[in-house]
Amino acid sequence: MFDLILNRLRGKRILILGFGREGRSTYTFLKKYLPDAVLAVADKNPLEGVTHAGEDYLQAVYDYDIVVKTPGISLKDFDTKGVEITSQTDLFLSQFHNQTIGISGTKGKSTTTSLIYHLLKESGRDAILTGNIGIPCFDIMEQIHEDSIVVYELSAHQLEYVHNSPRVGVLLNVFEEHLDHFGTFERYKHAKFNLLRYMGADDYAVVHDSLLMDTLELGVNNVTFSRMDFEIDEEALPILGPHNLMNAKAALCACAAYGIDVQELIPHLYTFKPLEHRLESVGTFGGVTFVNDSISTIPQAAIAACQTLGRVNFLLLGGFDRDIDYTPLADYIVEHPVPHLLFTGKAGKRMMQLLKDRGVASHLVVYHNMEEAFDYLKGHSQPGDICLLSPAASSYDQYKNFEERGRKFKRLAQGF
Repeated sequence: MFDLILNRLRGKRILILGFGREGRSTYTFLKKYLPDAVLAVADKNPLEGVTHAGEDYLQAVYDYDIVVKTPGISLKDFDTKGVEITSQTDLFLSQFHNQTIGISGTKGKSTTTSLIYHLLKESGRDAILTGNIGIPCFDIMEQIHEDSIVVYELSAHQLEYVHNSPRVGVLLNVFEEHLDHFGTFERYKHAKFNLLRYMGADDYAVVHDSLLMDTLELGVNNVTFSRMDFEIDEEALPILGPHNLMNAKAALCACAAYGIDVQELIPHLYTFKPLEHRLESVGTFGGVTFVNDSISTIPQAAIAACQTLGRVNFLLLGGFDRDIDYTPLADYIVEHPVPHLLFTGKAGKRMMQLLKDRGVASHLVVYHNMEEAFDYLKGHSQPGDICLLSPAASSYDQYKNFEERGRKFKRLAQGF
């Protein structure tokens, strides 16, 4: 049933590196389909089922024939010479290449993945959702039939150690991000392009024209979604902004690569339900309209949010600092002033200094937790104002993830 995957692993001593959701998924799969395999688990934390734990857990990779690495483990400062490294993603694509649409990009991949899945399902196709959206691919393999199309959201972390590409690869954009994991932008960008790097003559790379030259250098078929002129009613599109129009075009191109008529798909764009924390309208409370864009972890995302709304009175910025360049955001705010700018975390301090250096006339406010930001709002907001959470930074200094940050913002907004 999964011969290509099992043949790659059969007879080898296997180490699962990392025992989070994906690591446990791999463990379950291997116990079921290779019950006699020599199988071990390495994780920094001494969890139940972990064979190698502690600060030096990475050293275990030298004791096994093959390592199945999970996305959260960074090896940027570790010598992997002589170590065979694979991943769920790599193994899955070796088996289900022809049936997979893979979607990646620094921003927009969850929306585009969900939209492709929606379009396929609404047009009567057997579509299966998996990947970075929260569903390990080994968990859905038994659901795959001959006519299934797998819609696979792929992070750079999942693409870092792959040597297989999907039949259709959608690469939306590439901006500086996750430098704490990859070390350099070039390594991050290289991982992103692994989505397309191993494509064959019958595969399709769906890319923005800003990525076209890089794609041409890889020598793969190109579909440039940003140049497509589809008859989309932008006012009826439930996802807002020019960037989401690009995501819709990319989704249509991805489905068309499987021979589906775009005209059949376009009506289904208008029934798509936008994802939470992505330019999400929370509502108007105390006369102030609140918009939750907690997914924004890079400056380009915050810029896109401001452009989409057109007017923002209060902008909440900052968080965990990944050493990315905030100059584009500072330059944008100079040209498109926001009256009240609220900053938190080390990333916020850097943004604030850039704006001070540029002499912006906005009110620049530091807040240490979201309650402090809302206290400031109560003292300075007026009916008709718009408050946007679009931090342009990761949430990990104060929150488990961007979802937790977004939910906190929504709770405080609803009680404003």
